[in-house]
Amino acid sequence: MNEKLLIDGDTLTVEEAYAVAVDRLRVDLAPKARERMLRTRAVVDDIVNRNSVVYGVTTGFGKLSEVAIPPEKLAALQVNLVRSHAAGVGDRLPEREARAMMLLRANVIAKGYSGARPQLVDLILQMLNADVYPPIPEQGSVGASGDLAPLAHLGLALIGEGMLIKGDRECPAATILGEIGAKPVVLAPKEGITLINGTQAHTAVALIALVHARALWRTAHVAGAMSLEALLGTPVAFDERIHDARGQKGQSRSAALLRDLLADSELRESHRHGDPRIQDPYALRCMPQVHGPVLDALDWIDDAVSRELNAATDNPLVFENGETLSGGNFHGLTVAMALDFLAIVLTHMATMAERRIDRLVHPDLNQGLPPFLSPDAGVNSGFMLAQVTAAALASECKVLSHPASVDTIPTDGSKEDVVPMAMGAAWKARRVLRNLENILAIELMCGAQGIDFRAPLRPGRGVRTAHERVRDIVPRLDTDRVLSADISALMTAVSEFRFADIGSVT
Repeated sequence: MNEKLLIDGDTLTVEEAYAVAVDRLRVDLAPKARERMLRTRAVVDDIVNRNSVVYGVTTGFGKLSEVAIPPEKLAALQVNLVRSHAAGVGDRLPEREARAMMLLRANVIAKGYSGARPQLVDLILQMLNADVYPPIPEQGSVGASGDLAPLAHLGLALIGEGMLIKGDRECPAATILGEIGAKPVVLAPKEGITLINGTQAHTAVALIALVHARALWRTAHVAGAMSLEALLGTPVAFDERIHDARGQKGQSRSAALLRDLLADSELRESHRHGDPRIQDPYALRCMPQVHGPVLDALDWIDDAVSRELNAATDNPLVFENGETLSGGNFHGLTVAMALDFLAIVLTHMATMAERRIDRLVHPDLNQGLPPFLSPDAGVNSGFMLAQVTAAALASECKVLSHPASVDTIPTDGSKEDVVPMAMGAAWKARRVLRNLENILAIELMCGAQGIDFRAPLRPGRGVRTAHERVRDIVPRLDTDRVLSADISALMTAVSEFRFADIGSVT
């Protein structure tokens, strides 16, 4: 906790943002960013002093941009903006996503193009460092003019209104701010719009989902390798020469990881000769051809999200030469598309895993394993319903993979006539990710049971490690028991990356 991250609006990484959001890494404002903010704040102050007409500073907002605001009402303009835009509904963002959103908004303001005082960033970081966050409803943003409603709920807390959460307590914001030695900020001209213009709510969801998706990519290989061993599959399809012949980077890395997980397998040697099967089904044989493109997609998504962490998404933008320019950097299509893509590629891994689960339990397909992996099938149903659960989740993933970002509904009196529905893409991707965590938990559970039946032959070294970890969490299934708790325990382990570090291939 003694380590601190300095944010400057230019250099924040996905890994750093995740560390703040999840691991509670402490944060401070870099001196160079503070100085830059003071210079652009002077530009805004000069606009106010000259009573110039500049959008968001001395005018109304959106459809009301042509309404000039007299100087004596500029303070009320900013406060009213925050209050009126705090119109979110639905479930709240989890704490980690709320913390990520706070950090990203602070980082964007620190970039200096917002024309805001450093006090705004200081207060957000003080809240983060005290593990205080506001309740943020996750519905109500269309991702154009930014995530207005979610960010307005953060803005409410900064001005001492609304609520704040600290630990298991939810209290009026002014009370919690007092407890951590902070004071509500009194908004200066343009600072209300500065707080709510931006893509930081859906980008916060994206960066956390991205980190977990990368871990799930590795976990899917671990689970898939275990299934292949239990089903007496062949690793021939992962031969390096096959993948070099195609030349797709993600595919080659996928095959390399599978080769590593399956190395030194006694199970493989037991059927190397005399096995009448020439080829395994696609769910086993084509793991590199499906998992590989997923990795390529994750790299593309990472690039898009990483750029957005340090993007100036306010409007208007304030420049040190005294100019202010009104544009559309708050439009969220960049990350909305990335989130839709994320849901699609995670769904591909979910459907592959569910098909492998079906092969493990299916008495006509599982290469001599007991029906539904039960040693006493008939009296016991074994993992029959575990596969049904995986099928239900995989099917839901397919529905959720329809892209949100192709939809649009005009808002704000049609001033915002084309919007990207980025928050819809965000919660869909999060849901697909959670479904995949559960599906992989089920595959690990079934795969481990299959490996048990192949004893005393031992699987490859990576699969061996995974099997041991599964058995540290859930016991072998000898007679029927409630499986929901087992799935939940393994899903928690999957979500905590406890299967993502198996294998030496990175």
